[in-house]
Amino acid sequence: MKKILRSSEFFVALVVMVLCIIIGLINPVFFSWENLFDLLRSGVVTGILALGCLIVIVSGGTDVSFATIAIFAVYLASKILIAWQFDGTVLVAFLLSAAIGTVLGLFNGALIAWFRLPTMIVTLGTSSIFRGAMLVFIGTFIINKLPQGILAFGQATLAQVSNANGAVIGLPVSVVIFFGAAVLVWLMMKYTMLGRGIYALGGDRVAAERAGLNVIGIQLFIYGLVGFLAGISGVVHASLVRNVNPFDLIGTEMNVIAAVVLGGARITGGRGTVFGTILGVMLVVIMNNSLILLGIPSYWQRAAIGVLILLGTGITAWQSKRESAANLLES
Repeated sequence: MKKILRSSEFFVALVVMVLCIIIGLINPVFFSWENLFDLLRSGVVTGILALGCLIVIVSGGTDVSFATIAIFAVYLASKILIAWQFDGTVLVAFLLSAAIGTVLGLFNGALIAWFRLPTMIVTLGTSSIFRGAMLVFIGTFIINKLPQGILAFGQATLAQVSNANGAVIGLPVSVVIFFGAAVLVWLMMKYTMLGRGIYALGGDRVAAERAGLNVIGIQLFIYGLVGFLAGISGVVHASLVRNVNPFDLIGTEMNVIAAVVLGGARITGGRGTVFGTILGVMLVVIMNNSLILLGIPSYWQRAAIGVLILLGTGITAWQSKRESAANLLES
C-alpha cells in the first residue's frame, strides 16, 4: 500500500481527480457526456504518440521526430492512395502509413544504434530532414479529398449523444486503437524479454551489454516501433480532421513528452509505465481542453504545460533521491 501511495502514478491520478472536481464545480458542463467524448477524441492521437515516446524515454533516449514522422507518413500514404484512385478499406491506409513510419523510425534507430549518436540530436536533425523532404518532394498543399475508407473510419462511432442544441456528438472508433495499442505495449514492457531489455538499456547501457543483451537490435526495434505508432496516429488524425495538412501535428511534441514525464517516466531512463502515461495524457488533455471552461485564455495553455513538465520532472527526481537515501540506510 505504501508503495502505491508513493508512486508517481498515484500523485498524477490525485491531481487529475482534484482538477476534474474543481473544473466541474466551476462549470458543470465538464461532467457532460459531450465533454467526455470530446476529451477522449482529443486524447487519441496524443495517446498513441505518447506510447512510442514512453518506450524511447524508458530506454534512456529522447525522440522529437515522431510528430514529423506521423504527418510525413500519412501525407505520403494519402498521396499514393489518391494516385491509385483507391477507395477501399482503411486498413490499407493504416498499413501503408505504418510501413512508411517504420522505415523512417528505423532510419533514426540505425543512426543511434550503429553510430552511437545522441538521440535528441539525431531525431532533431532527422525531423528537419523529413519535414524538408516532405515539403520539397511530396507537396505543401492540404489534401481535402481523402480516400473514402479514411473518411468512413473518421465518421464511425462507438456511441453518440445529443447536446442542448440538438447536435450529435460521437465517440470515435479510434479510441479503441489507442487503448488496444496501450494494452499491447503494456504486455510487451511487462512480460517479454524485449521489454525487460528496454528497461535495462535505460538503467545502464554498459550493464545491459555485459548481460548479453542485443543493444543494437533493441534500439532498432524501439525506433522502428515509434515510427510504426506515429504512422498509425497520422491516419487517425487525418480521419478525425477529415484532411491531411503537411503543417499539422508539428509542435505537439511538448504535449506528448509532458504526458509521458508527468506519468512518472524518468527522463534519464529506466522507469516508466503505460498506466502512468495514460494518466499523463489525461492530465495534458484536460489542461489543454478545459482551461477555456474556467475562463482562462487559451494562450496560457503552453505556460501551464511547461509548469506541469517542471513539476513532473521535479517530483520524479525527488522520489529518486528518497529511494536512494532509503537504500543507503538499509545497506
